[in-house]
Amino acid sequence: MRMKPDREGKGSSALSECVGAAYDRHLACVARLQGGPLRRLEDLIRLVHGTLTRGGKVLACGNGGSASDAQHFAAELVGRYRVERRALPAVALNADGSVLTCLANDYDYEHVFSRQVEALGRPEDLLLVVSTSGRSPNVVRALEAARRLGLKTVALLGRDGGPALKAASLAVVVPDDETARIQECHALLIHMICEGIDLLLRQDERR
Repeated sequence: MRMKPDREGKGSSALSECVGAAYDRHLACVARLQGGPLRRLEDLIRLVHGTLTRGGKVLACGNGGSASDAQHFAAELVGRYRVERRALPAVALNADGSVLTCLANDYDYEHVFSRQVEALGRPEDLLLVVSTSGRSPNVVRALEAARRLGLKTVALLGRDGGPALKAASLAVVVPDDETARIQECHALLIHMICEGIDLLLRQDERR
């Protein structure tokens, strides 16, 4: 439970209320992940693990803060999360500014991810998209392109999942309407995915 706000002055009291309210909304959002969302996350982790152990790679994408999440996830796989292990193949499709601006200029922004999926994706690969609304046309198009090519498709979403919910084979939806809280939960889920992958890889080594 959070501390009561500082009553020394109106300014500090209002700020304490603001910070405390955001903290409470964060905790409430995280609590709503229990049950279905976390069970689906376990399935998502197994899909990513299976992709990597069978020689496939992970493609990831998103817009804005979700672009940062996609890059964060790719970096954790190529680098390491908590334990030393082999480098894992992952590419964030939103990380190459030259490719993004080329595709946005020559086609339109709706195709900036799907075109890269067509270029880089193989049937043994997996596409992970991150979107707080699930309504970004470029994300939905990326999922559709991936499914046409036979890739596995997973998503971290928010709100009601939007069109991306149906376009992905498996989605974990953060049941909240506030973008900031959804993004905070997505960051947590990404860390959980990385932790789960490390666990499964260690189990593989013991067999």
